[in-house]
Amino acid sequence: MLKRLFTKPLTWAVVVLLAAGAAVGLYWFQPWRLFTDTTVTEALSAPAAAVPGSTASAAAPSPAAAPAGPVVVRTGSFVTHEHATAGTARLVRNPDGSHQVELVGLDTSNGPDLRVWLTDQQVRKGAAGWRVFDDGKWTELGRLKGNRGDQVYPLPAGVDPADYRSVSIWCKRFAVSFGAAALA
Repeated sequence: MLKRLFTKPLTWAVVVLLAAGAAVGLYWFQPWRLFTDTTVTEALSAPAAAVPGSTASAAAPSPAAAPAGPVVVRTGSFVTHEHATAGTARLVRNPDGSHQVELVGLDTSNGPDLRVWLTDQQVRKGAAGWRVFDDGKWTELGRLKGNRGDQVYPLPAGVDPADYRSVSIWCKRFAVSFGAAALA
């Protein structure tokens, strides 16, 4: 009976379609990422305490007032959106006037096509915040290097950090935030 079933062209067409569907599904969802972690341990800056009244302006501070090292301009803790996410995001101004985002102690799920976004959107808790970050202005700082650990993402030249208020771990493939931190 089984041998006779596999002699029919319709059976082979169904088998080919099922195999193709499984291959596309595996590529799209990458379910093995649920069981794998990538830990990154990049050297974070050793910033001085934030300067009271300092702004995130891209303009370099005057040479007389320039700190000897990097300064934390704004910081925030991650809140969970689509996947449990913890850690801290901080915006750091370097002595040369450039800025970088540092993810400190990040702990989130691994996923397909994760990115680090600097956005102008307010962080909302729960499902209400899952899809808001692509509604306004955002700058992609790069692919998420790992779902755990400490990571550094320099801001591209010409990006004014004062235009942004949050950092999102964004799944580009499914247009959803895994977690986000308001920079205050």
